[in-house]
Amino acid sequence: MHVAITGATGMIGVKLTDFLLSEGHQVEVLTRRSSYRSSQTTVIRWDPELSYLEKGQLEGFDVVIHLAGSSIARYWTAGYKKNILESRALGTSFLCECLARAPRPPKLLICASAVGIYGNRPPQEILDEDSPSGEGFLADVCRQWEQAANPALKAGIRVVHMRLGVVLSRTGGALAKMLPAFQWGAGGRLGAGDQMMSWVALDEIPLVVDHLINNEKISGAVNVVSPQAVSNARFTSILGQVMRRPTMLSVPAFAVRLAFGEMGQNLLLEGANVFPRRLKENGYQFRFADLKEVLKKIII
Repeated sequence: MHVAITGATGMIGVKLTDFLLSEGHQVEVLTRRSSYRSSQTTVIRWDPELSYLEKGQLEGFDVVIHLAGSSIARYWTAGYKKNILESRALGTSFLCECLARAPRPPKLLICASAVGIYGNRPPQEILDEDSPSGEGFLADVCRQWEQAANPALKAGIRVVHMRLGVVLSRTGGALAKMLPAFQWGAGGRLGAGDQMMSWVALDEIPLVVDHLINNEKISGAVNVVSPQAVSNARFTSILGQVMRRPTMLSVPAFAVRLAFGEMGQNLLLEGANVFPRRLKENGYQFRFADLKEVLKKIII
């Protein structure tokens, strides 16, 4: 197939691009980085902030995968929160308006989203794609992010919103930031430790995307998380076991808020118990569902 990807230089984008190329698909990368070069993919220049896209460059694709967006894993100032929202909502809106105007639009648009849409929820509350969205900054960002794809939906394009959990990888994301502390024996639960962590292995994501591409009846929100969410305390214990390091320490909630501000509260002290109901109902078999085995594969 002919596939276009935004955000292809990010952790998920690199993994997905490599997978698609290995499967024999033709991949084109939308990027604003003038320095980006690739011997295996064609480069399409775009800049959603300037409403710029090389003319005629979204013609003839079977699938468009939209992953672009500013990182949320840094201190949130008022200005950066605006950047987080606009990089998702405005970028998605611009892309979808371009796709809607294309004489030959793609059959499928897969847009990244996040389980942050559910907000902070009690550990015992199990959430699926039909659960109501939550409150707070991240939930609001995710709502606007998904709504921004409406022009594509109205143009008759099948739209899937991948609500990603915490992506586990050694090359980036939350786990990569945790590993040094655990290596030095300073790893421990955050706050009370009962906040739920809905996670997915990086290696799982290309397999999920392949499943979404090949199952035309799937559309709308899809939770891309392992069916086995864990609490922060449980995650900490398992990671310590795999690394053979103690996890007796704990970081008080006030210290997390002092060090990381609102970002620390939202990403580290809050969570939701999310279940991938739509994937399970549509026959997807998770290859990386056991946290301990996933961490062993990543770390050892």
